Amino acid sequence: MNSATVAGAAPRTHFAVLLVLALTHLLNDLIQSLIPAVYPIIKDAYGLDFVQIGMITLTFQVAGSLFQPAVGYYTDKHPMPYSTVVGMMFTLSGLVCLAYASSYPLIIVSAACIGLGSSIFHPEATRMARNASGGRHGFAQGLFQVGGQAGGALGPLAAALFIVPHGQGSLVWFASAALLAIFLMVWMAGHHSAIRRQVAGARKAGPTQSPYSTGTIVVGITVLMLLMFSKNAYSESFRSFYTFYLMDRFGVSIQFSQMMLFVFLVASAGGALFGGMIGDRIGRDRVIWISVLGPLPLTLMLPYADLFWTGVLSIMINVIMASAFASIMLYAMELVPGRVGLIGGLFYGLNFGLGGIAAAILGGLADTIGIERVYNLCSFLPLVGLLAWFLPKIRRG
Repeated sequence: MNSATVAGAAPRTHFAVLLVLALTHLLNDLIQSLIPAVYPIIKDAYGLDFVQIGMITLTFQVAGSLFQPAVGYYTDKHPMPYSTVVGMMFTLSGLVCLAYASSYPLIIVSAACIGLGSSIFHPEATRMARNASGGRHGFAQGLFQVGGQAGGALGPLAAALFIVPHGQGSLVWFASAALLAIFLMVWMAGHHSAIRRQVAGARKAGPTQSPYSTGTIVVGITVLMLLMFSKNAYSESFRSFYTFYLMDRFGVSIQFSQMMLFVFLVASAGGALFGGMIGDRIGRDRVIWISVLGPLPLTLMLPYADLFWTGVLSIMINVIMASAFASIMLYAMELVPGRVGLIGGLFYGLNFGLGGIAAAILGGLADTIGIERVYNLCSFLPLVGLLAWFLPKIRRG
């Protein structure tokens, strides 16, 4: 790979690196998604209630969020491309532990290890995607998100096809996914070192200080966090409890409900890529408005729909909502330039942490008022999207 660049030349988009990044994100999030996918099995096997199910999600999400901003802050100053390999080793150990866990505390420890692995992976992978983007930041983050969303969608499918028929121990089969990810991450880290040298000159010529006041940045980041919470709380109601909702309301089987969850989650892959690409053209703020507030009419209809329309509305809601994340994170990066790892770690951390908090709250509500009533309440969450009115305008050259 040629490490020299021509002064003033447009940066090159490294498609091979972006595709491998998306694939490693797919494998990482596939393993993550096996945690909620296995909930119906372990709930019956260990006699768990919805609060305990929510606590598993909370443990995983908090472990996946606490270290991400710190890892991102450190790697902004000292890039560590091979740290993704270390993260996947934690994920592999958690997966094997979960396969052979014989008690609730061991399940909690397993979830924490998988969450810790993700907290190490995401900040550096986010920096890699931005460096390899060639200036097409929305496209790069959208493609990276497609990998993660596709991996998350494959978890319920894997549960329906393998884990439900063969039991908890079959989780160990997916260790091969972690080993493949480690191999790809080693290749990816070597190429990223060369790409980072290529973009170093352009970075020095670009802005390293934010053109916005501290107050503007605080308001912007705060609003983005609140929008993330509303989006994640609604999405988490599906990831953790959608299968229970379908079984309780429509009397479907575990495998059918897992397939429905797969269809719901796979729709998010297209939404993630679409949102990133459109954000490059029409601006992040417009995409945020559409993706966070836009699903409101659909979410209000969902609790009253029959099984067919529940599936249709679920897909439409997730396509729209999934377009938000890349634009929210890139909007924050434009507010605070030169802090890619920190912003990536912060918002991926929020994505985990806020989802975990929401899962614990929703689990408690489900035990108290019933799962169907929870979905009635969640249908109003997109109203928080009105806060996008207070987002500062991004200056574009």
